[in-house]
Amino acid sequence: MLRRVLVAGYGAVAYVFFLVTFLYTIGFLARVAVPKDVDDGPTGPVWLALLVDTALLTLFAVQHSVMARPWFKRWWTRWVAPSIERSTYVLAASLAVAALLWLWRPLPATVWSVPDGWLRWVVWAGQLLGWGLVLLSTFQIGHFDLFGLRQVFARFRSRQYAEPRFAQPLLYRLVRHPLMVGFLIAFWVTPDMSVGRLYFAVVASAYIVVAVRFEEHDLARQLGDDYRRYQREVPRFVPRVPGTAGRRRAVPVEPR
Repeated sequence: MLRRVLVAGYGAVAYVFFLVTFLYTIGFLARVAVPKDVDDGPTGPVWLALLVDTALLTLFAVQHSVMARPWFKRWWTRWVAPSIERSTYVLAASLAVAALLWLWRPLPATVWSVPDGWLRWVVWAGQLLGWGLVLLSTFQIGHFDLFGLRQVFARFRSRQYAEPRFAQPLLYRLVRHPLMVGFLIAFWVTPDMSVGRLYFAVVASAYIVVAVRFEEHDLARQLGDDYRRYQREVPRFVPRVPGTAGRRRAVPVEPR
């Protein structure tokens, strides 16, 4: 019982830490309600800021991609219990993001700034739409599975955890990666774009484009013809004109 309680507590702590980090990231990029945002921090030479920021973004990219690969999961679940594998991944990713937010070097020169008025509010609404799409996408594919809570609480209740089955939620009938589309919108749709925020958006967007290709390769190997058919029928990021897509498609869990 003590071990099961510890497993459940570990998963809950990892989830709460993720949630705090996620909310802080929204404020960090929006420059709202946080003590340090994307344009705050120690100033210095541009080359030093680029070096530090690139290292931080690379750290997240390597952690996020390597730990998600099937070969790595097969290796490290020899020592890490399967019930906490997802929670540990979530915790490691959250720590990488927290390091980025804490150590980020600003490049505050303005690229664009939308003046006060209705257009500025429209742009803010677009950014909120992006973050809302991120959150909604996670719930459509099993939010509590994606962040490890169902796994640890299945262990707490001494039940066998079952991976989510294929589903056909609305967003995943429009594009294969609505969660990533939400991130792209949130990164780029902003009323105030500094050089530092632009650099963040460019590097993070490039990572998303490259990473989903590796993830789709893994899914095609894992799921076979069902996923290859899904790739042919549903676009990766940009929805087709309504009425051109197939009626029913198998939708996999969003890859990490």
